Amino acid sequence: MRLGSRGITSTLADAGSAARGAGLRLGGADMSERGLDEDADLRGAPLPEAGLFRRALARLSDIVMPPVCLVCRMPVGGHDALCAACWREVDFIRPPVCDRLGLPMPFDTAPFGADAPMISAAAAADPPPYGRARAVAAYTGSMRALVHGLKFHDRHDVRRLLGRWLVEAGGVVIEGAEIVVPVPLARRRLLLRRFNQAATLSREVARLTGLRYEPMALARTRATASQVGLSRAARRRNVAGAFAVPRRRAARIEGANILLVDDVITTGSTVGACARALLKAGAARVDVLALALVTDHATVPS
Repeated sequence: MRLGSRGITSTLADAGSAARGAGLRLGGADMSERGLDEDADLRGAPLPEAGLFRRALARLSDIVMPPVCLVCRMPVGGHDALCAACWREVDFIRPPVCDRLGLPMPFDTAPFGADAPMISAAAAADPPPYGRARAVAAYTGSMRALVHGLKFHDRHDVRRLLGRWLVEAGGVVIEGAEIVVPVPLARRRLLLRRFNQAATLSREVARLTGLRYEPMALARTRATASQVGLSRAARRRNVAGAFAVPRRRAARIEGANILLVDDVITTGSTVGACARALLKAGAARVDVLALALVTDHATVPS
């Protein structure tokens, strides 16, 4: 079947109108499937001709490479987007949440006069070494597919959408942060994958927020076994003492507020070990930002 440019444009317009109907509110801001408004910085630009040229070029590229859903590859109304069906499969984490672990809470205590941050039973029983953690969504559905695509299938085309989601969800931990640091990948895994997914996400967060990006501020000091299938206690033992701040980077970390970025928080063992290493090197504070959070801890052996 052959489609001319007019047919393609009509198809995409129909798909786009359906996809745009799946917007929601996240972190107090209106979000559509595309996340933040990428064209906001073009409004009021001193050179309107440049804006017209960019829009014309964008339309041409849409004809050559029509935008598709980042999960199911169905046509959508714009690049870096999800279709309505896949968007509904993202279980976004919204307030109220545990201030320390970022876990969703069943109810908000603020209406009952509680001024202090809400703490979950898990955080009270075993406080993490980092200050606060926030995540975009539960590690299920479309979010799991997006993480797997980036992590195991070199799907770098998802990074822009994921970066915008991280900035939206991480407002409270981004505020006051000075340096963005990714969780380092083991050398063997880095050679196999050729990139660190946490570093890719950290770079996007730094680009969107203007925070300083320090990809080499944290290093692995030894190889560790895969955390998959390990119990909570075994995970903690596996990564204990596995991270350190290199001496030549210590001066950049000392006294700084660090935003530690990872793709998934399962039990918090890995980001906890990283936070301990950063605090030991003199960091003033370490907060954590991740794409996904395992919220059903019954799935993790104890």
